[in-house]
Amino acid sequence: MTTCATVSWELAEPPAATAAVARTWVLVEQPGPWGAKALTGSRLDPEVGRALESAAGGTGVRTALVRRPGRESGADRAPGSRRVVVAHTAPGRGWIREAVVDDPRDLLELDLARLGAGHHDGFGTPHHGAPLALVCTNGRRDRCCALLGRPLAAGLAGTGLGDVWEVTHLGGHRFAPTMLVLPYGYAYARLAVADAERILRAARDGRMVHRHCRGRSTWERPGQAAELAVRGLTGEADAEALTAGPPMPADDGGWTVDVLHRDGRRWSVRVAREVSAPPRPESCGKAPGTPERMTVTSVRGQPPSLPREFPVP
Repeated sequence: MTTCATVSWELAEPPAATAAVARTWVLVEQPGPWGAKALTGSRLDPEVGRALESAAGGTGVRTALVRRPGRESGADRAPGSRRVVVAHTAPGRGWIREAVVDDPRDLLELDLARLGAGHHDGFGTPHHGAPLALVCTNGRRDRCCALLGRPLAAGLAGTGLGDVWEVTHLGGHRFAPTMLVLPYGYAYARLAVADAERILRAARDGRMVHRHCRGRSTWERPGQAAELAVRGLTGEADAEALTAGPPMPADDGGWTVDVLHRDGRRWSVRVAREVSAPPRPESCGKAPGTPERMTVTSVRGQPPSLPREFPVP
């Protein structure tokens, strides 16, 4: 059976502007097997997982389970305890905090609305190490993630370039193997180990890599497309240099997105909503569909003497 990742690759489907949208990520360590809906289908108390999933709605927070690559994940902690990582991705205001909780029910005390707005309120302690590398490996959700993601996670684990975790879901199975880099929130597609190493070296220096990039999870999909277009036009690699404003609906059904550089430069980007053809499976085992894609139709520069900040929602 041909996999969804193979079909997507053969169609040269562009991965740009397909990153899962989240301003803040809440990652809960859960060793052992994961189900297709991992928050309620793993060894985590399903009541806790269900409550976290429900509480995240409308907050800008995305919750996921993580584990270390390899079978001994979590063996260094007492039964029931688990590491929790929270990361906020807004440019210039990003952070990573981590803690070990003894009882998963403690997670229900997290104020997800505050976390989504960028306020950690003293949760845990700062993460000062290498950037986090999250590789999607959940084969129960899509076999491509396991077949392609697990070798990538294992290959990265011994490099020392990043704090490497397997993660339950990053969206876009057909772009496997996929990886998310925190605290910046840039997602990547179709990576070989050498590609991922290059990305993590750049992230350690505060840079992003344009090739293979799906977008910054901080932005809605039109914003992801607009930011990547400006980066492609200018060659800007500083991960914190650009901010995408809110997508403004256009008469043609697309959007206009303003992208601001911290030096004051500004671009107005037109993004169209298009349908992918021919049909392709968005996940293994699903009927072929025509997923929506974001296409940049124009990028127009503006004078730099405009307001120097966008409010980040």
